[in-house]
Amino acid sequence: MKAFYGDLKLGILGGGQLGRMLIQESINFNISSFVLDPDSNAPCKDLCEKFVHGSLTDYDAVYNFGKELDILTIEIEKVNVDALEQLEKEGVKVYPQSNVIRLIQDKGTQKQFFKDNNIPTAAFQLFGNKEELLSANIPFPYIQKLRRDGYDGRGVTTIKSVDDLQKAFNEPSLIEELIPFEKELAVIVARNENGEVKTFPCVEMEFNPEANLVEFLISPSTLDSEILQRADQLAVKVAEDLKIVGILAVELFLTRDGEILVNEIAPRPHNSGHQSIEGNYTSQYEQLLRAIFNLPLGDTRTISNAVMINLLGEKGFEGAAKYEGLNEALALDGIYLHLYGKKITKPFRKMGHVTILDDDRQKAIDKARFVQNTIKVKS
Repeated sequence: MKAFYGDLKLGILGGGQLGRMLIQESINFNISSFVLDPDSNAPCKDLCEKFVHGSLTDYDAVYNFGKELDILTIEIEKVNVDALEQLEKEGVKVYPQSNVIRLIQDKGTQKQFFKDNNIPTAAFQLFGNKEELLSANIPFPYIQKLRRDGYDGRGVTTIKSVDDLQKAFNEPSLIEELIPFEKELAVIVARNENGEVKTFPCVEMEFNPEANLVEFLISPSTLDSEILQRADQLAVKVAEDLKIVGILAVELFLTRDGEILVNEIAPRPHNSGHQSIEGNYTSQYEQLLRAIFNLPLGDTRTISNAVMINLLGEKGFEGAAKYEGLNEALALDGIYLHLYGKKITKPFRKMGHVTILDDDRQKAIDKARFVQNTIKVKS
């Protein structure tokens, strides 16, 4: 690779908000960013060096996009892995590696990886279609997840009774035991080519029950240090077993019995790390750049208590986005607004996030609840 101060070209597969925030950080590293996305008005369009309108799942589109670049990374897992494998053979660095992306694209393969590597996770079974599932007579309740293409709560359903079976997916899926968890946690871990590994402090998450996506996040967690140490060690084990180069979000369940189980993993920047932009000495986006360019990993300590809330499109509104309540929310101290440049809002669409910092944890939470109830994304 060229010396770091040279004209380095970073390709990002996906032009959404994660890519947008990565580009904002890459400017500080003098990295030229190139973006491929199927949406001609993607949030990254006007920030990158070059924007290419094309399919992320088309072999030729991905191959032709990547062949002149130094490094390729992703902001979404649904990409053409065959093209990435060929680019790797031709000397383009792909981080996370194509084999890691391929494994994680399929939730069934992902769960099997956990089982094969003694990574604690909920009990599961794999099914090819709805008929197979119905004939198995699995005791209620349980979770059904599509093996492929689920994202932001889509492709996940809870089956609590016979009546719920009508909404069961017919595509290949996995069935998981419904875990009576105490808290949902996340640890983001980074690993570079040299094998250096660093984790961000564990965070606690609250999910929107209707949309099944992160709505409220508190950093750092104040759980018992022994629990936090186990969560940290588990995240490191997953990253090292994968041998990933890049960044990995490890979503965890803390059960009522004090057990920690891995729920899912994402090999890219993640919603559970947005608060790190203001709340940690190194953000998850800077850490990803450090990891894939094989630089020393940054200091992940928290600067302050940080609470992150997602700004989701309100139910019943679809069209040109309008943001209510910004003046009232921004009048508070320690409020950091991130809007994603999406022109059209839809119910539960991620339109932005707000991070709230305060030395007093409860004050940070109270301010965040106020912001959550004040800012509304409508049309």
